[in-house]
Amino acid sequence: MSDENQSPDFDAMTRDIADVPAVEVITTVAVHLMSAAAVNLGLAEEGPEHKDLDEARKLITALAGLVAAGAPEISTYHAAPLKDGLKSLQLAFREASLVPDEPGHGPGEKFTGPVYS
Repeated sequence: MSDENQSPDFDAMTRDIADVPAVEVITTVAVHLMSAAAVNLGLAEEGPEHKDLDEARKLITALAGLVAAGAPEISTYHAAPLKDGLKSLQLAFREASLVPDEPGHGPGEKFTGPVYS
């Protein structure tokens, strides 16, 4: 096997990334964070097998930061579903936690403000 087949083509990868609109990158990253948070909240098919609230807290906080910073840049059309998904995860975290955080202190709430059902 030649070295050419073993190493990635960084020029092609750079061109591919340059062709992707920012809104797609932001929403794709947000969806990955949402999915990972849902799994760590025990909401996947396997349920409690992967439940890890500490990991979920980190992912939800990162998602909240991305959504808060990105929303003005990607329009309401793209931001609204991300905000809805984020709120759902924040509420699911509150329900899953044995000792719920005070309003305003849950995961990501420093970016979104307090989340109520």
